[in-house]
Amino acid sequence: MGIAEIFMIGAGLSMDAFAASVCKGLSAERINPKNAVITGLYFGGFQAGMPLLGYFLGTGFKDAIMSIDHWIAFILLLLIGLNMIKESREKEDCGCDKGEETELFSPKELLPLAVGTSIDALAVGVSFAFLNVNIITAVCLIGVTTFVFSALGVGAGSRLGMRFKSWAEFAGGLILILMGTKILLEHLGFLG
Repeated sequence: MGIAEIFMIGAGLSMDAFAASVCKGLSAERINPKNAVITGLYFGGFQAGMPLLGYFLGTGFKDAIMSIDHWIAFILLLLIGLNMIKESREKEDCGCDKGEETELFSPKELLPLAVGTSIDALAVGVSFAFLNVNIITAVCLIGVTTFVFSALGVGAGSRLGMRFKSWAEFAGGLILILMGTKILLEHLGFLG
């Protein structure tokens, strides 16, 4: 798996974090660059750490299920992608009330969001264990991509509102489904 493919997976995974960051931006009375950086660090850090954890968990099972590894990667990415698309279609409040800037961007607020939005990345990390992926490159690229999307999401939320939330989740889900399909088709010999 090349850099471009890892970037696409990272972009897809970062859409949940982007949507949560948009919500944070909507909720803040005012935004400063420090808020965007802190949010990016939380989301980017967890999005990088979870695939690494998943990779190490997956390597324990790699030999036992090598013959079906492409199906596992496809199914995991398909399920994650479909769930993101389903969530993008649900009408819901972002769940954040207007609040004090210091509280909205506190560890108490950001930590649960960072963990929750990075669970999908854990499953992707498991699939990385079965593919030819340089895990260090992958986690760095996923972390940096999520950092950038999250920091931008805070600013976008404060300026443009919820229009981006549904679009981001839908696009992220679609990207993950396409990447899973590509992995499956390559392993089945349909793509070069």
